[in-house]
Amino acid sequence: MTDPELIARALVSDDHAAFGELVRRHQSAVRHFLRHLSGGDAALADDLAQETFVQAWHGLARFGGNSSFSTWLLGIAHNHWRNARRKQRTVPVEPEHLDALEPVPSSAPLSDLRHDLAGALRGLAPEEQTALHLCYQQGLSHAEIATVLAWPLGTVKTHINRGKDKLRPLLASWNPTT
Repeated sequence: MTDPELIARALVSDDHAAFGELVRRHQSAVRHFLRHLSGGDAALADDLAQETFVQAWHGLARFGGNSSFSTWLLGIAHNHWRNARRKQRTVPVEPEHLDALEPVPSSAPLSDLRHDLAGALRGLAPEEQTALHLCYQQGLSHAEIATVLAWPLGTVKTHINRGKDKLRPLLASWNPTT
């Protein structure tokens, strides 16, 4: 079944199993996005993901279908993260937590690239990190990112382009053998 079909079943017949399937399909992306936003704090990300899906269940009738279901969910997740950050008054991403996002053995060239990329990302503004994450890790279009983050489309494009421009010289000399 497609997401729209599952949403219709959940709405029309209060089908918890249909919504459960939507959760199973999207929980990984939501949790990954929230871990990124919370600086690798898995417990916080899991709590926020749970709140996201509870709110999605209660607000499912308000889903208008103007965007994909996953974009709508990531928007809810982003709002929960912002609210939690306001309550806790924490810094969005602590640089020392970035290495925790993808721990892999350092002997592999791909691991070295990930480590170098994580280091390069530390030099970006949080907005640039988030926009690049949604674009390249979550695979969202610029328009979808604008919806998720409630930013103008031009702002999304600017953050992505600035982030890429900053990363390019930092990673230009990357060589897996050095």
